[in-house]
Amino acid sequence: MRFAIRSAFILGLALLTYLIVRQGAASIITPLLGAGAVLLWIVPLHTLPIVLDVLGWRLLLPPQTRLSTLLWIAAVREAFNRLLPVANIGGEIVGVRLLAQSGTPAPVGAASIVVEVVLTVAAQYMFAVLGVLCLVTAAGPTRLGSELVLALLVSLPLIAILITVVRFGAVFARLARLGEWMLGRRFRTVAGDNPAALEAAIARLYAHPWRLGATALWQLSGLIAGTVETWLVLRWFGRPVGVPAALALESLSQAARSFLFLVPAGLGVQEASLVGVGQLFGIGNDVAIALSLAKRMREILFGSPALLRWYWMEGRTHWHSGRARRQA
Repeated sequence: MRFAIRSAFILGLALLTYLIVRQGAASIITPLLGAGAVLLWIVPLHTLPIVLDVLGWRLLLPPQTRLSTLLWIAAVREAFNRLLPVANIGGEIVGVRLLAQSGTPAPVGAASIVVEVVLTVAAQYMFAVLGVLCLVTAAGPTRLGSELVLALLVSLPLIAILITVVRFGAVFARLARLGEWMLGRRFRTVAGDNPAALEAAIARLYAHPWRLGATALWQLSGLIAGTVETWLVLRWFGRPVGVPAALALESLSQAARSFLFLVPAGLGVQEASLVGVGQLFGIGNDVAIALSLAKRMREILFGSPALLRWYWMEGRTHWHSGRARRQA
């Protein structure tokens, strides 16, 4: 697993470097410099989709769970997945640990994250459907559009199987050995010492389908709200597009990153998808790559404080644990 992630990281970095070199760094930097400091507004703007997503996640947790705590954990989860060289599951493992530290029972917290991840896949599928509809409507029939429609049709049964397996497949008890082989001891953070307790907590969540539906709708609204970032940045670059084009760019680049989740931070994947879809809307490759770099700038500025705070908390916890062992 580690070898696969490292290989994906190297390939993604190579693809990103190739795209920048082929287009020319100067042409990519030009729209970024032209927009200037106004680009910093997308950093606080990102709070909106985070809040909408957390409002859905909160429905899967005990009512006393504080919204501020979930916002902090959500920021750490996203920063972990977006900024560190790990596959896009590391943040979820950290999220389970932080929930437990906040007082949420481990099986309940882990179940909420497992179910939320499954619902995120469903929400991203719906978001991708909206993106393809916008692409076909705004750009007309294209080969890419036809291929994306086929991909959506093929992947729909896979999503249905995923939802069913998590509910009825006793997946954690049966795959415990595989999970420890892939993730080592970190798997126990998710599955716990009693996978059956986790499965029971998941079953309790599935017993309330209205919560699942509401969570998915909150997540979908958060994904749609993220389109504002793409729409604004392109306007600041002097290449304004309509809302359908912005939604297609945002949804299909998100879908590409999710599909190739082993590539840390979606290096190269995000840029290539924005370049490919942007061409259909008359967006130059330089502007598409600059848009991706603006998004990465926002990820760094938004996520770094959350990561630094998490590192500080973990360091303090280890220091106190070591001190207690020495005194004992």
